[in-house]
Amino acid sequence: MLFHVRMDVAIPRDLDPAVRDELIATEKARALELQREGTWVHLWRIVGHYSNFSVFDVGSTDELHELLWSLPLFPFMTVQVTPLARHPSSLAAQG
Repeated sequence: MLFHVRMDVAIPRDLDPAVRDELIATEKARALELQREGTWVHLWRIVGHYSNFSVFDVGSTDELHELLWSLPLFPFMTVQVTPLARHPSSLAAQG
């Protein structure tokens, strides 16, 4: 199942800089791990924001939920999830 996910991050400005740096490093490592696994299919920065558009390929909504909750920055995120279905006019749908 494919899902389009927008993640907006708002790390508190008063968070200890060392804690912030560690969170960002562990978030990057987790994102790379999920991309290598093929679960996090696309990751695009939204220009001018601490945000991204992503596409995830998972087996269920529950799996996506658990995956998102596993992200180190999740407590500081606003997340919007949109399920995706193949469009009949897409080249991929033509075979």
